[in-house]
Amino acid sequence: MTMNPLQLESLLNRAESVLARLEAVLPPAPPQPDWNAPAFRWRSRQGRGWLEAVHQPHRIRLSDLQDVDSQKGRIDANTRQFVQGGRANNVLLTGARGTGKSSLVKAMLTEYAAQGLRVIEVDKSDLLHLPEIIDLVVDRPERFVVFCDDLSFEDSEPGYKALKSVLDGSLSAPPDNVLIYATSNRRHLMPEYHAENLQVSKVGDEIHPGEAVEEKVSLSERFGLWISFYPFSQDEYLAVVRHWLREFGVADSEGSSDAVRTEALQWALMRGSRSGRVGWQFARDYAGRAGDHAR
Repeated sequence: MTMNPLQLESLLNRAESVLARLEAVLPPAPPQPDWNAPAFRWRSRQGRGWLEAVHQPHRIRLSDLQDVDSQKGRIDANTRQFVQGGRANNVLLTGARGTGKSSLVKAMLTEYAAQGLRVIEVDKSDLLHLPEIIDLVVDRPERFVVFCDDLSFEDSEPGYKALKSVLDGSLSAPPDNVLIYATSNRRHLMPEYHAENLQVSKVGDEIHPGEAVEEKVSLSERFGLWISFYPFSQDEYLAVVRHWLREFGVADSEGSSDAVRTEALQWALMRGSRSGRVGWQFARDYAGRAGDHAR
């Protein structure tokens, strides 16, 4: 069938109108990353993702983290090797809440940003985008830590397999300039059920875990470095309180007084936890009240 010029023009106008309506509902093209930023968040909308620059990340110094010297030493050595171009491991930080797991990752950025370290924070729900993130940074000169805080999975969550693949299970080799640092309250990142223990079998003198148990352990084992954190003792908690009171401008003599000690312990009792986070929160509250009294 041959169209005359008027029919062809009408068809082209209709096609342009359809394309215009489609463009109105499609998400805009993602912006180009600002590579001058020291840190990034991965954002996604309508199936598209992009790196959002964080120009003023939360600055935490290694010296601000009290009573976790062993943990500091291990992650610092691993990160230093990575920044200097050496071999290093993906890191899983697990243990009690509020003991400094995520703060330690932030401290690595403070320590090594000037040497080219960059941190990309990724929510668990966006782990499906890990291959896209790696494609964006693989040819960059910087060294990137992909940071996932408070990581845990329920059964059959899609991000679980994506993370496994990026850590160690893909046909392509992991890039030299990307590591994954994750924090979790669960050692194996997934809930464990009593029924799964019933699948454990005994062959001779050997114990063979069931397939469900093996599947859950397999993800955490892909992290080359495990760093464990433990609840603080009373003395460790009070040391954190004194440190942050000094940082917030409270005199040592006042911060070490019996009255402040009692208040700090009561604060922890009300929170049901002695941890670095709780000590920091008490110090902020006390310093704020002390400043109001001074005015």
